[in-house]
Amino acid sequence: MILGVAVVSMAPRILPVAFFSRREMPPLLKKWLSFVAPAVLGALTAVSVLAPAGKIELTGSNLYLWAFFPTLAVGLKSKNIFLTLLSGIVSMALIYHFIG
Repeated sequence: MILGVAVVSMAPRILPVAFFSRREMPPLLKKWLSFVAPAVLGALTAVSVLAPAGKIELTGSNLYLWAFFPTLAVGLKSKNIFLTLLSGIVSMALIYHFIG
């Protein structure tokens, strides 16, 4: 049973890599796939920021929303993932320290 579950769990991860590692993908598919990761990250971020308790909260009491704006500004200005993450962490820490 454990071996079967392991095979079923690993097959969807290994088979695409094995299949596509030696083949050239069409440019249109490459371009389309380049948008998948940012779209998933954006969706996860939107849920975390807009509905931290499972319900959409667009009020001033949503601390995640307050931390999102400076993080977004740094991300748009710098285009640097490290600085963006750092600004988000620092923003959230300052908000929790002074408000939360």
